[in-house]
Amino acid sequence: MKQFAALLRKDNQPVRYLVVDDSVFARKNLIKMIEMFGGEVAGEAGDGLTAIAEYNRSKPDIVLMDITMPQMEGIEAVERIVRQHAHRHGLVRRIPGKHSGGAAERRETLRAEAGEAGSVVRNSPVRVE
Repeated sequence: MKQFAALLRKDNQPVRYLVVDDSVFARKNLIKMIEMFGGEVAGEAGDGLTAIAEYNRSKPDIVLMDITMPQMEGIEAVERIVRQHAHRHGLVRRIPGKHSGGAAERRETLRAEAGEAGSVVRNSPVRVE
């Protein structure tokens, strides 16, 4: 059930998301939130390897990806997607909230290495600027 006005692309179509997490519970919750905000779920995957195939199939605007997953970690999947689709933007990875010291620096390093546009830490508030 949509509760908010849809976030639209320049062509007036809803923003399309790929949701990647090995936890079905986490994926379903993210999908529910995306749909509540008027987004469109282009696809979902439970591991990095499937995420690459799903990205190639669905061509989403934004990717929400967990880091720790079976078969292929999220960081490696993001790196491969960025290499294969250097012309596209909007890759975002979810980073688990429990990091040891230097979490902010580690996130920035991971982000820069993978070539992604941004990251969101799980279980932390998101500020819209």
